[in-house]
Amino acid sequence: MKHIIGVVGLIAVLTAVTAAGLSSIDLLPVRASAEGLPIDWLFGLHLQVIAFLFALIIGFMLYSIVVFRRKPGENGDGDHIHGNSTLEIIWTVVPLGVVLYFGYLGTVTLSDIVSPVDNEMVIEVTGSQWAWRFDYPDAGVSSTALNVPLGRTVLFKLTSNDVIHSFWVPEFRVKQDAVPGMTKTLRVTPTELATFKIRCAELCGLDHAKMLAEVNVLTPTKFEHWLSDEQEALAAAESGPILQRGSNLAELQGCVACHSVDGSKSNGPSWLGLYGREETLADGSKVKVDEAYIRHSIINPGDQIVEGFNNIMPPTFGKTLTEDEIETLIAYIKALSNRDDQASQ
Repeated sequence: MKHIIGVVGLIAVLTAVTAAGLSSIDLLPVRASAEGLPIDWLFGLHLQVIAFLFALIIGFMLYSIVVFRRKPGENGDGDHIHGNSTLEIIWTVVPLGVVLYFGYLGTVTLSDIVSPVDNEMVIEVTGSQWAWRFDYPDAGVSSTALNVPLGRTVLFKLTSNDVIHSFWVPEFRVKQDAVPGMTKTLRVTPTELATFKIRCAELCGLDHAKMLAEVNVLTPTKFEHWLSDEQEALAAAESGPILQRGSNLAELQGCVACHSVDGSKSNGPSWLGLYGREETLADGSKVKVDEAYIRHSIINPGDQIVEGFNNIMPPTFGKTLTEDEIETLIAYIKALSNRDDQASQ
């Protein structure tokens, strides 16, 4: 009995010390959503169980090393124990019960954070290699930076233009995949006025690490002002010069993730000075970059790959872009070439 009391006391002390040590470490970033509250609570319970399991193993080991060590003059073997059915049943049933209990808690927590609420705001999120686009359907506004109001639940509807991406803001605690051909949902209620980083949590290709965007949590008043400013800017851009309209469209569609407009090297040919140039293709043939070639490259990007580049452009833009948007991009590339010609004179 004294051994049981001793080892139980040692395990209790080790559990308390380990749990206190783990709780004193900032293992998670600041919590910035209402959905993060039950998740952090559940995470804390896991840490307490981890502390106990660590103490259970280390406690028995340390106690055995100290108490049951070989004494001076002892040369024989210790007692041989061939099994204990009661102990085996206990260490099978108890862990199973703990796992089932945590499974229940996880199910309840998940059900709580995905349930619809009143006055939700819908934001459509589109992932592409390697950029994010955010559409506000009720306001007719699109942006490459995410702006959300404080304290209001946002229903994100996520999809992808090419491969699987994963929308993740660590401070919000929740994440969701963006899958081509599907619309996945995620609910977030921001609770902190701050700027955070959106990251892709799914390895999605060459520039996966650069697939970042800002999320700005604003007061409801500032958010409404931002929406109004974006609507005014959109109206002005529609009648503005092609360089402005084309630049906005290229950014929203994620084109700038692969095509630079200043001649710098990227994953695709730079658009600066591209129009009118003769390009060598991967098969050795040559082609002049005109309107027909640009249009074909947008709709069927894998047909004519420029030498030195890979076939990584998604073939979905022919379906996702309108005819006016395709014409705008073509005109924008032509305007960039004209600007480059003027600068070289």
